[in-house]
Amino acid sequence: MDTYWQKRSQKEIKSTVFNSLEKNVNYNTQNILGIPASYLDEKVFNQDASFVNDAPFISSLIQNPNHIGCHTLGKSESFFQGTQEIEKELIEICAVDILNGEPGKQDGYVASGGTEANIQAIWIYRNYFINQHSAKRDAICIMCSEDSHYSMDKAANLLAIDIYKISVENDARELKEETIKDVILKAKNDGKKYFIVVCNMMTTMFGSVDNIEAYTNQLADLSCEFKLHVDGAYGGFYYPFTNENSLLTFKNKNITSFTLDAHKMAQAPYGTGVFLIRKGYIQNVNTQQARYVEGEDLTLIGSRSGANAIAVWMILVKNGPFGWQEKVFILQKRTEWMCKQLSQLNIEFYRHEMSNIITIKSKYINKEVASKFGLVPDNHTSPQWFKIVIMDHVTIEKLILLIEEIKNSILNKS
Repeated sequence: MDTYWQKRSQKEIKSTVFNSLEKNVNYNTQNILGIPASYLDEKVFNQDASFVNDAPFISSLIQNPNHIGCHTLGKSESFFQGTQEIEKELIEICAVDILNGEPGKQDGYVASGGTEANIQAIWIYRNYFINQHSAKRDAICIMCSEDSHYSMDKAANLLAIDIYKISVENDARELKEETIKDVILKAKNDGKKYFIVVCNMMTTMFGSVDNIEAYTNQLADLSCEFKLHVDGAYGGFYYPFTNENSLLTFKNKNITSFTLDAHKMAQAPYGTGVFLIRKGYIQNVNTQQARYVEGEDLTLIGSRSGANAIAVWMILVKNGPFGWQEKVFILQKRTEWMCKQLSQLNIEFYRHEMSNIITIKSKYINKEVASKFGLVPDNHTSPQWFKIVIMDHVTIEKLILLIEEIKNSILNKS
């Protein structure tokens, strides 16, 4: 039984959102003079338009709540306390009902995307090692797969810590324990004592999933001090529903934090990443200088859209947990169908069995086909792979058209 995630009717959703907006500041009826914000410009965004009364998300956008700070800690900007409650419920849905955490045991917030959420995690752990272990900055490093998202490189650059990447097997996209061991030993030889490890829950290019035990076995064997973050920016709203026995949940004591991206598989507006972390860690990045912010600020982004948090909550509760499982089930079946067609044509591709990403070797895809169907390369300069992502709009009818084009191009080559 899901603790927080319950399917709700459109009437219930509207009631919840509008009631929450009522509890926020009202710039028209209250004498609010100190906030450097207001409703969206009424000359452009008409609050009196009739459809707004039936559109909770549009109303949220217009009323423009600022969800600055981290609301799971208690004190936050009281001007927007109504809609903050919706974000808090969303965090619990993601942490507890999707990632099997214990109620009330995780902090989190809706970030601008997976990049910010990943940097937030690494920033927290860098400061944690400095604060709790008196670590020197140059003794701290990031360790991740070569298939990891480029946000890890951004984090290394921004936070001035070194990054070590582990090579993966080309066709299987798998990490090998012996390779991880070699990288750890090299890092230790370079003077690294504290490891910020990033494990992938479906990579952006391949949909591959890292074997977390390959990391933790070697880290334990080599007596490493580490914190482990799971980048589920792509897979967070997908993989937990295809793998009931996943080790990538809060039940795994080796994991401290997660990134999820609602603007990918959840089809939310862009700017809706989700950052989740166990209680007791996010305080390592508290910006106490933000004293004019009630509750101070523990996030990288600072001011952020409350409307985006509401959008994600609306999407999840409109579908409900069973509706979400059904959605993922359909996408899995479409992906399996496409894999079968490619196999019949003897086309080499990679697909993790619990993913909806198919990555085809570039020798089977010419430039015209890639351009016509919007296939994304691993490298725009010299592509070795092109990927297909089976989203809601990617129907079998559309996939058939791609298969026919590939067949024709193979025949032309022959």
